Amino acid sequence: MSDQMPDSAPQFLTVGEGEAARQIAMLVRPAQAGNGAPALVWLSGYRSDMSGTKAVELDGLAAELGLACIRLDYSGHGLSGGNFGEGTISRWLEEALAVIRHVAPDQVILVGSSMGGWIALRLAQELARQGGVTLPKLAGMVLIAPAPDFTSELIEPNLKAKERKSLAERGYFEERSQYSPEPNIYTRALIEDGRKNRVLDGIIETGCPVHILQGMKDADVSHAHAMKLVEHLPADDVVLTFVRDGDHRLSRPGDIALLLSAVKGIIRSSTNRQMPA
Repeated sequence: MSDQMPDSAPQFLTVGEGEAARQIAMLVRPAQAGNGAPALVWLSGYRSDMSGTKAVELDGLAAELGLACIRLDYSGHGLSGGNFGEGTISRWLEEALAVIRHVAPDQVILVGSSMGGWIALRLAQELARQGGVTLPKLAGMVLIAPAPDFTSELIEPNLKAKERKSLAERGYFEERSQYSPEPNIYTRALIEDGRKNRVLDGIIETGCPVHILQGMKDADVSHAHAMKLVEHLPADDVVLTFVRDGDHRLSRPGDIALLLSAVKGIIRSSTNRQMPA
């Protein structure tokens, strides 16, 4: 695509130590000189990567506006090293945090799709908890079909007997994927770790504007889940946009236009908040 810079070769960052070390691939577009707007950070969904349609379109918007854009592949995904079967929310969160710390922008807007929405919300908590010189300020979030707590809210309550048996005996179960010929694999480690990363068990304070885009024909994450998330964000400026005929991916041209418009809106609100009254 013309939006892709010819010099956008992936960089690699080692995250973790010893046997836990893995090479995390990232694509970093620097901001144009003098552009102080927040950097855009793309957070993919489960089994998705940084070269998907929405990620590339977000990078194209950054190129158009002269913004920095940071994309990464979690371990076991895309160009990154590491074993997918060892992946957990804690592990992928650690990688996203390490990449953001490495690139070190002053401010970020987190754009998370599906599971990436959960990781974005956990990142917001970690940026607030660990904030300081080494981590940026959170200027806003755009969440696409966000799936916070999907392991405990959407998977565990619906486990069939044979899936429970497979988890107990093999440590994982498989489920047919409508997006790939390879089945989805959910491990016991992912599910157990998911309980430790729950965000829908209290008030989530992001301290920034949040725009949620949710398809009403989403077969993976129901629109009721998006409404439940809004209830846990009482302190923030939250906009929830329903796409009546939208599916889980929200990758059609009209969906992409909505996404880019939402991101531009968050950029505008962050710029306005920086201006003196």
